[in-house]
Amino acid sequence: MNQTKKYALVTGASSGIGWHITEALARRGYSIIAVSNQPVELDALKKKIEQAYTVTATTLNMDLAQENSARQVFGYCEENALEVEVLVNDAGMLVFGQMLKVDITLMKTIMNLHMITPALLCKLFGEKMMARGNGYILNVSSISAVMPYPGISLYGPTKAFLRHFTRALRTETKPFGIRVTCLIPGATATKLYDVQNYNIPLLAKLGIVKKPESVAKAGVRALFKDKPVCIPGLLNKVIVFLLPHIPHFLIGLVYRKTDLVP
Repeated sequence: MNQTKKYALVTGASSGIGWHITEALARRGYSIIAVSNQPVELDALKKKIEQAYTVTATTLNMDLAQENSARQVFGYCEENALEVEVLVNDAGMLVFGQMLKVDITLMKTIMNLHMITPALLCKLFGEKMMARGNGYILNVSSISAVMPYPGISLYGPTKAFLRHFTRALRTETKPFGIRVTCLIPGATATKLYDVQNYNIPLLAKLGIVKKPESVAKAGVRALFKDKPVCIPGLLNKVIVFLLPHIPHFLIGLVYRKTDLVP
């Protein structure tokens, strides 16, 4: 196995879109720094990456929802002389339900995970990229960022922060040779959602639910083509365009007349 000095750091690498982004980057010759709070899955990822590709995989088992997580990740890379050329912020969680009934600790967790940690990782690693005059940052937002939905009043707005933050960051860092892309996936067949009551193969065939590997490939391809935004799938592109134009009273009507939100 040949050691390479090109490193890609991926948060949320142990499952879903993050797993497949990690594979796509390894396929491009990047050694991997995989960060997640799922040690068993991280071990499986490391084994697969190092068996399939001529790169190394370093795993870091960490809760990225803690306020000092970004500095710990950055410090680990500095201490081990791991120069990160590609940063991917993919770690995420879904909190579903009425916001006033959500535990305040859980509220802080999702806000840290979707906003504080990714922004600080961009700051810390972005400074190093700026000094070198080269780097790539891929931030994973969500189609839910385009308008507020009741029931995901924490998930959607925190992903909206990541979407707008990424676009602003791209403008600021472009003169320094840093390429920044925002990946905006729609419904994806990952463990983030409880999909056990849905016919996922049928939904995938209809184009309603995307496979995580296709979303990951699209995001990585867009990053290296220096695209500002990547919205995988024609249906998702249409949804992103149409949703902001739906009158909010219709959303409220659906919310009141259904039991979609517990």
